[in-house]
Amino acid sequence: VQLQASGGGLVQAGGSLRLSCSASGSFVRVTTMRWYRHPPGKQRELVASITGGGVTNYADAVKGRFTISRDSDKNTVYLHMVSLEPEDTAVYYCSADIWTAVEGSGLNRGDYWGQGTQVTVSS
Repeated sequence: VQLQASGGGLVQAGGSLRLSCSASGSFVRVTTMRWYRHPPGKQRELVASITGGGVTNYADAVKGRFTISRDSDKNTVYLHMVSLEPEDTAVYYCSADIWTAVEGSGLNRGDYWGQGTQVTVSS
């Protein structure tokens, strides 16, 4: 099972970017998907999450500017970011709860992470 993130880059303040993250491999289903970010010199923080049913949650710092969405058929989560600020500069990571079949044991839930994608916002 693998998560592959893409879409980062360099953008000027006020600009926009869309990140994507897709799950691939052998699994039964993907439930909650999340975006985290790790700003330079700071701790990693949860940016947004979306459940399998589409319920979303956002960090206060990004409310009104970032939108998380998913395409469950493609096992893909997106993060659409607008009105970007220099403070949004960070490595962005996706994570997901992915259920795999375990022979003789039913299902196992694992917390999987993508490789990170750099977002840099210049002032």
